[in-house]
This record gives sequence, structure tokens and C-alpha cells, in this order.
Amino acid sequence: MIVLGTLNTLTILRETSVGLFLGDEEGTDILLPNKYVPLHYDLGDSISVFCYLDHEERPVATTLTPFVMRHQFQLLRAVEVNQIGAFMDWGLEKHLFVPYKEQRQKMIAGQSYVVYCYLDEKSFRLVGSNKIDKFLSNEGLSYPVGTSVSVLISRKSDLGWDAIIDHKHKGLLYENEVFTPLHVGQETTAYIKHLRPDGKIDLQLKPVGVEALAPAAELILNYLSEHGGNMPYGDFSTPQELQAVFQMSKKTFKKALGTLYKDKKVTLSPDGTQLI
Repeated sequence: MIVLGTLNTLTILRETSVGLFLGDEEGTDILLPNKYVPLHYDLGDSISVFCYLDHEERPVATTLTPFVMRHQFQLLRAVEVNQIGAFMDWGLEKHLFVPYKEQRQKMIAGQSYVVYCYLDEKSFRLVGSNKIDKFLSNEGLSYPVGTSVSVLISRKSDLGWDAIIDHKHKGLLYENEVFTPLHVGQETTAYIKHLRPDGKIDLQLKPVGVEALAPAAELILNYLSEHGGNMPYGDFSTPQELQAVFQMSKKTFKKALGTLYKDKKVTLSPDGTQLI
């Protein structure tokens, strides 16, 4: 079955003057225009293509891979905006259309927005929506605390950064727990910190629990090695100092420092920390 909006592995059926016709196991075929035909191929070969509707609303295949596929979110740039909607650059010749009614606020040409790609059931076209919350659900979650997940940063809020988890769920990275620069559209790895009774998900950028101490302790050891085995930081240091130097909270710093002390890798003094 040929599915619009995703990659399909199809069989090369026949050659024509306009391109190759590809088919699936159900006998459905689709055109791969000449501009996308590979230099070397044989009839009967399998080929991976993206399928969508062209400018004339005809199903067509391409070997180009779009920036976003069906049921996915991505940061896209608005190329053109008019009274009916916006047209986003998603890496294909035909731009992805975002209807005016699917914009959280009126889009501006040249600016980028997080967009969800879906198939419009009336027109059978792939379209986009900037009203992303209605495509996210936190019902029936089964993530254990500490699970590593892929996230897309979708919005800056008063509390921190809203993040889309695995293209399905909504989570939050709290401002006071983020010690590295983030930006809307950034894709990164986060960890499940807490599943709230109301279904909300708290995230953090560093591994949860004991696992978080290993990279923190290593960072402190590296700093000591690079500074002659001494540093003017310890339990007495302010949270602001530790965030600026080590990009970690004071709580994490103290736990990591305590681990290093117990392992007899450092000594502590009123003036700071020394490497053994």
C-alpha cells in the first residue's frame, strides 16, 4: 500500500518518457519523474521514495527526503504568506501549506515555526498546523522515570521550555534546571524526571539519579586537571558561580564532589578543592 507523507519502498515496474512507474504489492503504481530517476537501476529493483501530491494534485514520488513527514513535528521557515495561509519550506519543490486557521498567530514570511504535518481528509493533501497542542496527548503514558527520550523544543514559556516527546507527548524543562543554551526547533535528548498525576511530564537534560553524577564528577576532574589540580570552588561556592563555571546546579555539584571525596580522588579545604 502506497502511503502519502512517508517513505515507501516500491518496485520499479516500467520506464516511460516522463519517468519511472513504481508499484506496491497491491498493484498500485505511482510516477517517479525523470528528475529523480537514479543514474543506475534495473526493472524489478526496489527503491525508497517519499510520496505526496504534486502541484496538480496528482500522487507523485520523489527521492528527496523532506524535513518533516506525516505525523511529525519540525521547525520550518515560512516562504510565502497570503490571506489563505502560509507556505513552508520543507525541502520539496511544492511547499507545505499551513492554512490560516491552523496558525496560532499570523505567520510572517522569513520566520520559522514549529509545524505538525498531517493528511487533510477532505483534500487528501499533506498540510501543516502550528496549533501543535491539539496533536499531542499525555494519556496512557508508560515511561519509567529516567527513560531517555527524543525531544523537540517547541516554545519558551514562563516556566521554562516546552518540549515535544517522541512526536507524541508534551513535556517541560524547567528554566532553573537548564544550564545549557536551548532554542526553539532544537532536537536533543532528555530524561523523564516525573510523571504528574494530571498527566504532565517533567523533563531534565541530564540523566536522572546516580547516573547523573558520573558526567558531573568527570567534569570536575577535568577542570582540576586543566587548572593544576586546584580550584577555588567547593561546598561554599554560590549557585551562580557553579552554574557559570560548570553548567550544573549546586545540588548536583555537591553530590558529585562528595562522590569524588569518598573515592579519595580529591581533598577539600576552606580555600577550595585539590586533586589527589
